[in-house]
Amino acid sequence: MSTAITFSAYGAPDVLQLSALATPEPGPGQVRIRVRAASVNPLDMKIRSGLMAGKVPAHFPVIPGLDAAGVVDAVGEGAEAAVGDEVLGATAGGSYREYALLDRAVAKPAALSWEVAASLVTVGRTAFRVLGEVGVPAGGTLLIHGAAGSVGVIAVQLAVARGITVIGTVGEHDDERLTALGATAVRYGDGWPERVRAAAPQGVDSVLDASGAGVLADSVALTGDAARVVTIADLSAAQHGVRFSAGAADRAGDPLPELVRMVADGKLTVPVWRTYPLAEAARAHTDLEAHRNRGKAVLLP
Repeated sequence: MSTAITFSAYGAPDVLQLSALATPEPGPGQVRIRVRAASVNPLDMKIRSGLMAGKVPAHFPVIPGLDAAGVVDAVGEGAEAAVGDEVLGATAGGSYREYALLDRAVAKPAALSWEVAASLVTVGRTAFRVLGEVGVPAGGTLLIHGAAGSVGVIAVQLAVARGITVIGTVGEHDDERLTALGATAVRYGDGWPERVRAAAPQGVDSVLDASGAGVLADSVALTGDAARVVTIADLSAAQHGVRFSAGAADRAGDPLPELVRMVADGKLTVPVWRTYPLAEAARAHTDLEAHRNRGKAVLLP
């Protein structure tokens, strides 16, 4: 037996409970890790609250969490890692637990802390994927809503590295942090389209919405074409003719190994805001839903 966070009904953060469960066994191609860090993602909270029930139906009890980093302690037949390896990846069956399963383990360089390793997986893959979908070439201008958020920060850095001019909407405390990453910061809130036009007189080629803050109609007006706007956070996308981007990279095109190398080489930063003991997962959800964080929240089993 081992411990895990579970919930057996949709609701507020207090539905998250520390439970004793059977330790999972790896199947073919899988590895089991002793989890050293598990990141908290916005999707975790949407699933827990029931907001995603129509798209991600729950089979209670649910173990939340997408990403983890840890030490391999058991391997399934054909697995591409060995006992004792330090790895990271997306979990099969949840990450808020002492022992988790990975379908595909990516080696963790010594230069990456456990917290950063766990924090990179979903946000890195998402940022990489959606930048490919917006398709802004070098020299073009990209507006990123929620640029100081976990996906936004990665997308900003990847876009700047590709020679793209980035305008990012942020809150009052994030201007300097975004500017340090090579983007132009613009305050969100009433009047943001005018502020973006002033910051980008050359116009905006495409928009990536990572905020879900009701900005799609104005973003379409700003670009003049709904096909040039992509959101990963606003479920009303179809009402505006905007593409909602969701999904994961396949094995052949998985960018995670490249992203890991970039972080290890100091070419990509993954901000970690705070760590919590596993038993305080509910407090982590409460803090993130109150928008207290400035970076990733991480659970330490």
